[in-house]
Amino acid sequence: MDHTKRYRRLRLLLSKLNKERKKQAQKIDILCNDFVTAQRNFIKKLNTISFTAGFYEAIVGTTDLDNLILVTSKLIKNEIPDANVAFFLCQADNPELYMSESDQAITQERQHIENCFTAELVGNICKSNKICTLDDMFAMGLQGNLVELNKISAVTIPLGQPGQTPGFILIYRSSEKKLTPDELNNIAAITCGLSRAIACCQALPRPVD
Repeated sequence: MDHTKRYRRLRLLLSKLNKERKKQAQKIDILCNDFVTAQRNFIKKLNTISFTAGFYEAIVGTTDLDNLILVTSKLIKNEIPDANVAFFLCQADNPELYMSESDQAITQERQHIENCFTAELVGNICKSNKICTLDDMFAMGLQGNLVELNKISAVTIPLGQPGQTPGFILIYRSSEKKLTPDELNNIAAITCGLSRAIACCQALPRPVD
């Protein structure tokens, strides 16, 4: 009888130990996952800081709007591989489209989404002053070849400062490589400084050819 009781007590003790081990293992897994997540977020923040610092270093002393757009476009393309970039600037209800020379050459060869942008659509996007997806653009009046447009992943990122809507950046590429939140967050981090740089360039008299 004593042997049976000891055996039962031993089984109960082992069962409790196993339960405690499982709880400890779960806690360790949670802590490890939290640590990995925190480390990833920290690395993402460092990448954003590095990209932003590189952007400000690249545009220091730039006073020409076309050159500013060119430099910014190159930086964005380096950050987002295979991306097409266009800038829409709204001045006195007269939107202007800016692209790098390479993008202009491509646009002449085939229809690109920026060619589907009407003045009304540009105005609606500027007024929204938020990141807009392709679905948002359709809701605001985007029209074009649906078959072709469905083949791309596209967003607009506002260049607005508080109380202002000077324009936005259009970024797009093949839907096979959908634009990621991390990529867009890095670009959004430079828009405040970029909008101020654009305003400064626009305030200066443009050189006469």
